[in-house]
Amino acid sequence: MTATGATIGAPLSAADKSPVAIICGGGAFPAAVAEAVSKQGRPVYLFLLQGFADAALERYPHTWVKLGSLAKYAAAHKRHNLNEIVFIGSVVRPRVSQIGLDWRSVLLVPRLAKLFLGGDDKLLSGVAKIFEEHGYTLRGAHEVAPEILVPEGLATNLKPGAREQSDIEVGFALLHAIGGFDVGQAVVVAGRRVVAIEGAEGTEGLLARVAEMRKSGRLKLADRDGVLVKTPKPSQDRRVDLPAVGTDTIRQAKEAGLAGIAIEARGSIVVDAQKFVEEADKQGMFVVALPPSKRNVP
Repeated sequence: MTATGATIGAPLSAADKSPVAIICGGGAFPAAVAEAVSKQGRPVYLFLLQGFADAALERYPHTWVKLGSLAKYAAAHKRHNLNEIVFIGSVVRPRVSQIGLDWRSVLLVPRLAKLFLGGDDKLLSGVAKIFEEHGYTLRGAHEVAPEILVPEGLATNLKPGAREQSDIEVGFALLHAIGGFDVGQAVVVAGRRVVAIEGAEGTEGLLARVAEMRKSGRLKLADRDGVLVKTPKPSQDRRVDLPAVGTDTIRQAKEAGLAGIAIEARGSIVVDAQKFVEEADKQGMFVVALPPSKRNVP
C-alpha cells in the first residue's frame, strides 16, 4: 500500500470553525480528540461505534452507528455540514458479516470483501477511500489534535543502557524491514534477539504473550530485560492508524518483564504524555521517543 503523504502534526487553521466528524472506537483517545477540537472553538459531531465507543461520549452531539452504517454517515454529512472526518479509537477487526451493512454499504460487499483479504493497512485505507468518495475529507487525529503526538525528546529519568540501545536499533530495523508485509507495529527484542512480533492480537496481546512465555519458562531472561519498540509501518496511511501508547502500555510492559519502551517521536500518539512518563518513572522503566533520523534504520 502507498501512503497518502498526509503531513504529520500539521494543525488546522485557527480561523477554521467548521465541524469535525469523529468516528469513535474504544479507549481514551476519542474523548481526548473531541476535547482538544472543542477547545479550539470547533464543534464536533461523533459517530459512536456500537460495541466499542464509551457511552460517556454521548455528552457531545452524536449518533450511534455500526461500522457499516454508510447511509447514516452520508445523511449526517449533509444534515450537519460535515466535511472533515477522523477515525480514532480501538476496534477489533470484524468479519464482513459483522459490520452491520445497510442499504448503501451492502452495494459495496464485493469491494469490502477484497479489502478484508490483507492486513489492517489495506483495510483501513480502503475504508477511508470509501468515505472520501462520499464527500468526506479524511484527517488524521493528530492533525485536528496535534497535542496527542508524542513529542521528540520525551524521555524518563531512567535511560537505556548500551544493551537496550542495541535492542532498540534491532527493533526499529526489523519493523522497517517487515513493514511491507502489513504485519504489526511493535516488536519485543532482548539481547538483540527478536522475542515476539505483534500480530493480530495487538500490543496488549503481544506483551501478554511475552509475559506468559516468561512464566512458563519458555523464555528465559533476567528481570527487566528487553525492550518494546513501536513505530508506524513505512508505507501505512498515518491518518488512520498511528501507533498508540499509554499508561496501560507501561504496566503491561512491566508485567512482561521488560526494561523499557522505544517509540517514534511524532509518529505515535498518547493521551497524556506527562502522565505516560510519570507512570514509567514510577514503574522504574525507561521511555525514549526517537525521530527517524536517530533510529539507525537503513
